[in-house]
Amino acid sequence: MNETMAKRLEERLVRYARIDTQSDETSETVPTTARQLDLQRILKAELEDLGAADVELNAAGFVLATVPATVRRAAPTVALLAHVDTASDFAASGVKPIVHRDYRGGVLTLPGDPSVIIDPAKEPALAARRGGTIITADGTTLLGADDKAGVAAIVTCAELLLADPSIPHGRVRLCFTPDEETGTGIGHLTLEELAADVAYTLDGEALGEVTYETFSADRAVLRIHGVAIHPGKAKGRMVNALTLAAKVIGLLPQYARSPETTAGREGFIHLVHLQGTAAEAELAFILRDFELDELEAHGEALRAAADAVAKLEPRAKVTCTITRQYRNMRYWLEKDMRPAELALEAVRRAGVAPIEVPVRGGTDGSQLTERGLPTPNLFAGVHNPHGPQEWASVEEMGRAVETCIHLVRLWAEEGPPAAKGR
Repeated sequence: MNETMAKRLEERLVRYARIDTQSDETSETVPTTARQLDLQRILKAELEDLGAADVELNAAGFVLATVPATVRRAAPTVALLAHVDTASDFAASGVKPIVHRDYRGGVLTLPGDPSVIIDPAKEPALAARRGGTIITADGTTLLGADDKAGVAAIVTCAELLLADPSIPHGRVRLCFTPDEETGTGIGHLTLEELAADVAYTLDGEALGEVTYETFSADRAVLRIHGVAIHPGKAKGRMVNALTLAAKVIGLLPQYARSPETTAGREGFIHLVHLQGTAAEAELAFILRDFELDELEAHGEALRAAADAVAKLEPRAKVTCTITRQYRNMRYWLEKDMRPAELALEAVRRAGVAPIEVPVRGGTDGSQLTERGLPTPNLFAGVHNPHGPQEWASVEEMGRAVETCIHLVRLWAEEGPPAAKGR
């Protein structure tokens, strides 16, 4: 990676990270927060200045653009996607990015909250970045490199492609999506709008990571309606919804199925939100697993806990609603592994050893793949997302840019498009 590219990536990530784009899973607007559009408008103007074609910010909050083909022969259209929103797990406003140039190793202590440290003894990826440029927040917020590192990498890739027509590639579509963290955004984009034959999200972590397998996911909401009465007259009459909520939680198979006790290919039941009063309580869960039968088992365990509490206290009303979110992209990609295989080759050509790893999460690509557009996920140089210890490597972001350039060149060699995603 040359010095100019490194400066571009650093400047873009720092600038994008300062913009609050946190999404809101409780909102019913599209996008879920207007603040996401603050960055989308900047990206639209930036792509126009770079000379991209067909630049638009659509009504649903997506920025779309085209890098025209440089080859005359028929070639598949490749889409590159990254999401602009940041997670709601931790504070995301007032982000103060810190650039640690020429990292010499050792613990990074973040000045906004010195109790927050990033220790290379516990972070092998950080230990491997000695001499490089590391970007963090100040310890009081997340950085938002998930996925603004991916956004910065795609814009930089587009800049290089537009500036050098000698690079052979077919039509490249660029897409910056809202509301990935809520799982609701990509449903507002049609495949006709994206207009691609194959796509890749830049939303991964470890250097060289290529993901073609994700969790399958459901969301569950459990509501408890108790009986409210003045506590001074409550004996034999009150049914405390919060007490029953605690019983539901206690009945769940915590050790075997909670995120903090699972790893690898193990799924989980995760309580993400609890609110209420003695009269009413609501518990929100996410259910995750790589296999559909195990995902169904998580749902049955939750229903069983709800049913047990309802039988224990028949005066209460207990409901459990489970809704589908997304499915493991492997079910579709394994039918044609070319998108993954070419991604692995592009990583190799970028001078990196590829890592094939299932991701314990989902991406916009999970839904796009299920809808007919194969969309593996690529690394973007971000680590420890969704918390104050998040950090990004400028060098890894540069490798992501190089991977994308090799990838569009490889697809240009593939011949006519397979008509998928049209």
